[in-house]
Amino acid sequence: MEHPSSSAPASSDAGAVLGVTRDATAPATGPRRLGRRFLWPGAAIAGLVLVAAVFGVTTFLHPLLPRNVVMATGVAGTGYGDFGERYRQIVARQGVQLKVLTTSGTFENLAMLRSGRSGVNVALVQNGLTNPQQSPELASLGTIAYVPLWIFYRGPEGSRGDLRHLRGSRLSVGPTDSSMRQLALELLARNGVDASNTELLPFTPAEAAAHLAAGDIDAAMMLADPEATAIKQLLVAPDVHILSLTRADAYVALYPFLTTLLMPAGYADLAHDRPPADVRLIAVKMSLLVRRDLQPAVQYLLLEAATQIHGGPGVFQKAGEFPAAEGTDVPLSADAGQFYKTGVPFLQRYLPLWLAVLVGQLAITVLPLAAIAYPLLRMLPAAYDWVVRQRIATLYGELKLLELSVENRRQERPAALSDLERLEHRVAHLRVPSSFAHLFYALRQDISLVRERLQVPERP
Repeated sequence: MEHPSSSAPASSDAGAVLGVTRDATAPATGPRRLGRRFLWPGAAIAGLVLVAAVFGVTTFLHPLLPRNVVMATGVAGTGYGDFGERYRQIVARQGVQLKVLTTSGTFENLAMLRSGRSGVNVALVQNGLTNPQQSPELASLGTIAYVPLWIFYRGPEGSRGDLRHLRGSRLSVGPTDSSMRQLALELLARNGVDASNTELLPFTPAEAAAHLAAGDIDAAMMLADPEATAIKQLLVAPDVHILSLTRADAYVALYPFLTTLLMPAGYADLAHDRPPADVRLIAVKMSLLVRRDLQPAVQYLLLEAATQIHGGPGVFQKAGEFPAAEGTDVPLSADAGQFYKTGVPFLQRYLPLWLAVLVGQLAITVLPLAAIAYPLLRMLPAAYDWVVRQRIATLYGELKLLELSVENRRQERPAALSDLERLEHRVAHLRVPSSFAHLFYALRQDISLVRERLQVPERP
């Protein structure tokens, strides 16, 4: 029951219950209507701010797709230096610009890739040149091809059967500080061939092919793709023959990063039977190495390109043999390992690369936040109910203290009535949801009861 001194109409009480206090004579287009009108635009703006914040955090934690990637390939004329152009064309379809650098060989490729200031993100590197301790910042996308060691010589067919027979010749072993020269000198030393008994010349594959065909040198050793121009020329050059290593297995046993290959008779020229017999070669494998911080989407893109470029059959490989999930010198990257298990990620299969990266990175940020926010949001209604109940309980406590102060004669009735009026004013402006209407009205009724008791004259 409401105290008689309260002149507010019933509609005012309902407004208080619903959390709105206004004059009953206020127009229908007042602040509440305006608040509703601006509710959705405000929510939309808050949503946009939230999305922008999440996008900013995502971009900071996981940089978006780089538009420029630098790839170091190799020496022109070896075949591997030409792969870069094919990679560039394939990744360009997804909007990534690949800059291809022709270098002096895999030593330079490795040095540039390890240097954070060179700008090189990916490189073709022959196996056997580094290890995880020397290159902790690098990861492998797998091996992509065999790199045969070709040994050509002039003279009668079959006159040379192994590296020891090259002693005393004019021999090209590759440019100074090249991986070719390092491997050649190591293998020659095993056979007692060195600079003291053999003229070791620093020619590139193209230069060595020209000098050997012209008869200026006696032999040449080179690491190159079978499709390299220099190899094709020497395989059919008059008076130039390819050396078949009779002890190829011994080299592989001594150097585990090597492997044996067999080139079939007649491969170069069936009509003229070149070569006239099967040729045993040794080879290293070429790996596609990247810096560990290279964006995962770019790694997947490079692996797709490697599959198209190196996945076909060849003289030394079967279809699908490359790229292979092998981390010979440095560990396989986590993204490459996933690629070999399941292929390209789902989003990257059906969306443009930039959009797949954006959606994927947003998911990385949003999903953990959602996992935290969901239980918190479910707790909000209970927390709000507790807060409202505490407010009402606090007001009840004040009402009880006021009543006790009068009963114990600590406060005069006029002063108590004044305090009660202020308490009632606070209650009238209390905002509570409709589900707490019963508590709200019970509090107002109890205030009225206390007022009635205070207005009863004291007995003398």
